[in-house]
Amino acid sequence: MAAATSFSTTLTTLTTSTPSKTLKSASSRSLLCNSNLGFSSSLSSKTFKPLKASHGNVTGGVLGAKMVSSVPSVKPLISLDFETSVFKKEKVSLAGHDEYIVRGGRDLFHLLPDAFKGIKQIGVLGWGSQGPAQAQNLMDSLAEAKSDIKVKIGLRKGSRSFAEARAAGFTEENGTLGDIWETVSGSDLVLLLISDAAQADNYEKVFSHMKPNSILGLSHGFLLGHLQSMGLDFPKNISVIAVCPKGMGPSVRRLYVQGKEVNGAGINSSFAVHQDVDGRATDVALGWSVALGSPFTFATTLEQEYKSDIFGERGILLGAVHGIVESLFRWYTENGMSEDEAYKNTVECITGIVSRTISTKGMLAVYNSLTPEGKKEFETAYSASYYPCMDILYECYEDVASGSEIHSVVLAGRRFYEKEGLPAFPMGKIDQTRMWKVGERVRATRPTGDLGPLHPFTAGVYVALMMAQIEILRKKGHSYSEIINESLIESVDSLNPFMHARGVSFMVDNSSTTARLGSRKWAPRFDYIITQQALVAVDNGTPINRDLISNFFSDPVHGAVEVCAQLRPKVDISVPPDADFVRPELRQSSN
Repeated sequence: MAAATSFSTTLTTLTTSTPSKTLKSASSRSLLCNSNLGFSSSLSSKTFKPLKASHGNVTGGVLGAKMVSSVPSVKPLISLDFETSVFKKEKVSLAGHDEYIVRGGRDLFHLLPDAFKGIKQIGVLGWGSQGPAQAQNLMDSLAEAKSDIKVKIGLRKGSRSFAEARAAGFTEENGTLGDIWETVSGSDLVLLLISDAAQADNYEKVFSHMKPNSILGLSHGFLLGHLQSMGLDFPKNISVIAVCPKGMGPSVRRLYVQGKEVNGAGINSSFAVHQDVDGRATDVALGWSVALGSPFTFATTLEQEYKSDIFGERGILLGAVHGIVESLFRWYTENGMSEDEAYKNTVECITGIVSRTISTKGMLAVYNSLTPEGKKEFETAYSASYYPCMDILYECYEDVASGSEIHSVVLAGRRFYEKEGLPAFPMGKIDQTRMWKVGERVRATRPTGDLGPLHPFTAGVYVALMMAQIEILRKKGHSYSEIINESLIESVDSLNPFMHARGVSFMVDNSSTTARLGSRKWAPRFDYIITQQALVAVDNGTPINRDLISNFFSDPVHGAVEVCAQLRPKVDISVPPDADFVRPELRQSSN
């Protein structure tokens, strides 16, 4: 009998072993690892201290929060086990939790025909952020594996993306480019990579065109959240899987190409098996991820993925970093810093030296590289910013989890077009305001390879934001693999290098529709709360919360980050100043 789903909703202990080709969830008995944690042995042995309410001269607001920033989590962290008959599964320990991954690499491409057994055509629907990258990576990997599986792009009739798909090597003549609905009907694996809003409006037609026992592939769990909000689910005669690269499409493609000589170079991915009708789903998902060039692939559930992903892009991945740099830029200039220096000490600091340091050495290394005076400034910023950031992040996560944020995206997508006698309201750009014009000037004269200054206060605010996001996801029961990838790796290894090359505003204007909508909605919230609470607390001389700083030093996430860093290929994404990652539909609309 076909399995209805591939995940168990019951939490079991990590010692559970079930010899089936399905995914099963597990929770660890202990969150804290007894071994030495973090990159700094002198700090990592400390334990968390409960945070007591300390109002001092601060009244109300999140600075007077009584919540305890310590473990254990409110929900048990989930670790997902799985069985594969094609790839080698590895166990890693992250902060005392056993998790399971598949390590990628070009030396595994010869296994792709086995992983994709029964698949003759992979249909890639859409040519937005992920579509071009995934289609080209799949095509190249399958060619290297000497597989005759066809990768076909499906687009709406009349779409101007046909020209770009042809330029990338897909053509109607060789059957690798065609109408979207013909592509769905003729594919054994359908990768639905159109925008989230378009998925919400077209899912019924997609389902109706899919062959029985075919596989629906998603790179985002948004559609599940949308279906759940209406009390619906996927058809029971198809398998449903997800492979979700932890980076935007251009990063997925650029690192794949850039790392052709470095085995395993690419963007990490999570995978999920939501529905498995014939037992092939896990191996197909893992094969898809390996073909994309993922250095390592970790398991999640479709529901956990969309919650962490939509939340993350509104948080540190895009919305929050946009908000805090706007706030700090104003504050620095109001206190006498020149505009150019303020830009360098906000955006350039975060997207350059801070991101590179976190990527290669971890968060503690940012603090440890500072002078004694700089460390005090970092602590002041961290202490003042942590709870204001957590306040907004907490609200954002619950809006995502409740379905409210998903519904907002669907409605916004429909407002892009005229309806009900009202005009169309597509998203405008943010790059013409003063700060972003200053950024253009700074980048125009920036020396090659310049990573910007390490400003202690900016670094403190940014790391506080990162730690607050980690804590929210931990409290909500996400696995450490997901927490670290959504809060740290995707930021410093994928998005921030592109922001450093072209600016935060360029990223905000050219990321996915869902991310752009989220940034515009949530960035002002982070801007305002940093301005109204964190910076006011600093100006008022509010004492540093020493327990909060101690908890940062001893947090078990540092050790987990170190393990993930060891899985990272020894190649950094290289993004030239003229890097073109404008989404095709945006480039077309501006012509």
